Amino acid sequence: MTLTENTALVRPDTAALLPDNDPVRVLETPAAADLDPEDLLRLYRELVLGRRYNEQATALVKQGRLAVYPSSTGQEACQVAAALALSTQDWLFPTYRDTLSVVLRGVDPVQTLTLLRGDWHTGYDPHATRVAPLCTPLATHLPHAVGLAHAARVAGDDVVAMALVGDGGTSEGDFHEALNFAGVWCAPVVFLVQNNGYAISVPLAKQTAAPTLAHKAVGYGVRGVLVDGNDAPAMLGVLTEAVARARAGGGPTLVEALTYRVDAHTNADDATRYRSTAEVEAWRERDPLARLERHLLETGGLDTGTIEEARAAAERMAADLRTRMHVEPAVAPLGLFDHVYAEPTPQLLEQREFLLAELSEDVEGNSSP
Repeated sequence: MTLTENTALVRPDTAALLPDNDPVRVLETPAAADLDPEDLLRLYRELVLGRRYNEQATALVKQGRLAVYPSSTGQEACQVAAALALSTQDWLFPTYRDTLSVVLRGVDPVQTLTLLRGDWHTGYDPHATRVAPLCTPLATHLPHAVGLAHAARVAGDDVVAMALVGDGGTSEGDFHEALNFAGVWCAPVVFLVQNNGYAISVPLAKQTAAPTLAHKAVGYGVRGVLVDGNDAPAMLGVLTEAVARARAGGGPTLVEALTYRVDAHTNADDATRYRSTAEVEAWRERDPLARLERHLLETGGLDTGTIEEARAAAERMAADLRTRMHVEPAVAPLGLFDHVYAEPTPQLLEQREFLLAELSEDVEGNSSP
């Protein structure tokens, strides 16, 4: 947006902001013939690793090594593309379901899962990794992403922020506030909505009457794009273009990726209560890993050796994660009160003293004859 000489606001072209009615697709279309084979192999390797990562993290919950794990199985194309579309200096703002994106941004897998283990505040240094803490409250990290992106632009820093959110998060007030600020400030931020059909058990139809979530963008003067979230090259292309547009001063983009959560919301959820087996199986036919593998095999871009190599690398990652997660963490209960406030509040100090007394009593009780 710009201001004319008489300070009347010049509105953006509405048509330029609206998404197409059909999602962007590349696989199974003529456009697939123009894809770079090396880019596809990179996507394939990361998808194989991502699938194995989800399987191993889910197993760690069953083994008691994680308190909870929100799986992204079925959504790996979104996770992989989000990580690969960003440059080193950019920031990722993930939700609790986006641990795969965090790992692919270079964060140690054990540190990534530390919060879900119930240990420490985040598990990694956001400033060193340029990855914000995993956000469990819905959508509260979106205004933070806009603020960081706007501040970076004001400072002259070449930084784009990518904020991930689920379809349920778009029903929160923070989503509205973030999109509004982003549009007004023309902030260099990309919002990726992973629309997996459900906010836990609430289907999208009971969340909004909008044609698509991408259509919400126009109300904020933001560009909206609808994409097949299980089409890995389409995802990477859309997000790469959105990041480049933001970096060049073109403003924010709201990307809605149509995908599906194959597993339950978390290990505490019984997904059979609100969706059918037939629905899940229908979406398995659109599995992002299987679709890309099928394309590569049909076009001669993949052979048995490459498949085995990718799976072996994923197994090595899983074995390392499994081994390290089975080591008991060194627990420091009083660390719970560190880094909450720059100056601890009276209430925080009181709670710390209460816990210290309890720990002291426990130590004395255990040492009694």
